[in-house]
Amino acid sequence: MEGLKDLLIARALEEGFSKARVCRPDAVPELAARLAEFVAAGRHGQMGWMAERMHWRGAPDALWPEARSVIMLAEVYTPESDPMAVLGMPEHGAISVYAQGKDYHDLVKRRLKRLGIWLIEAAKKRGDAAEIKVFVDTAPVMEKPLAQAAGLGWQGKHTNLLARDLGSWFFLGAIFTTLELEPDLAEVSHCGSCTACLDVCPTAAFPAPYQLDARRCISYLTIEHRGPVDPELRGLMGNRIYGCDDCLAACPWNKFAAEAREIGYAAREADPPLLAELSQLDDAGFRARFAGSPIKRIGRDRMVRNVLYAIGNSGQAALAPAATALTSDADPTVAEAARWALARLTSAALSDED
Repeated sequence: MEGLKDLLIARALEEGFSKARVCRPDAVPELAARLAEFVAAGRHGQMGWMAERMHWRGAPDALWPEARSVIMLAEVYTPESDPMAVLGMPEHGAISVYAQGKDYHDLVKRRLKRLGIWLIEAAKKRGDAAEIKVFVDTAPVMEKPLAQAAGLGWQGKHTNLLARDLGSWFFLGAIFTTLELEPDLAEVSHCGSCTACLDVCPTAAFPAPYQLDARRCISYLTIEHRGPVDPELRGLMGNRIYGCDDCLAACPWNKFAAEAREIGYAAREADPPLLAELSQLDDAGFRARFAGSPIKRIGRDRMVRNVLYAIGNSGQAALAPAATALTSDADPTVAEAARWALARLTSAALSDED
């Protein structure tokens, strides 16, 4: 496909992607073993879908055997302000940067489809038939290892992808195609001796560099984990109510972070949300407030559970009525979180008196 790949990369940039590279579907032969080890250790927590579809997730060439190339694409969502500043605002909830705007699944997939259609037409003009499949974080595709194999960036010690020319704030998308495209050279780690991302983690979720135990990760706990969170971890979550950006924000490669081009990723609210307001949400109110946001997937009960943990960690006696109002909530996990928060606030108040 001489020339077509160059045209493809140029077109990807025109569509709004920040970077595009290519690898083979079988470019990471060790993937299946790494995934099996992760699951066998139980580090996937309640994410049962990782174990159920390991045969596809661990072998991209098995997901679609006809595919000959994987086009990996990056789309930047770099924040305009310090994402860590909200951690010093105990009355407010901290929401991960990627979830403050529109749902990235919709925005990235729309762009991928346009690029894929262009690729089919461009190949057709050359007399070649092409098929494609596009993926954005919802199918059994290990995007990060494939992106490193394609040279898009490398998985840092926090296991997230970063790049010298993009920083660490970007989404990944993939186009599998039956076309034979020239693969790029794989990227290697440029983390060196730096451990900033490991040191900043509030819950010590990294057993070792380049390893993650999701069961201790605040992003997992606030988004994927169902039911009560281990009391040992609740107090470490601070006011993080959806996701956690600490390890990304700590990375020194962000001094080279590219500027976001998609306005849809900008925060929909000027200020971080107030915990007292979020605690009052019912199902209808939750759906209305977070329509079109990735936050909607966790539902009202899990969000309010997270909010109550943040209230308990706030040390703000003024938030006690918000917790009291939920001690008899219809959802038992919410009710238990409210009682925990109230007890925690009471304990903090007594300590202050002493």
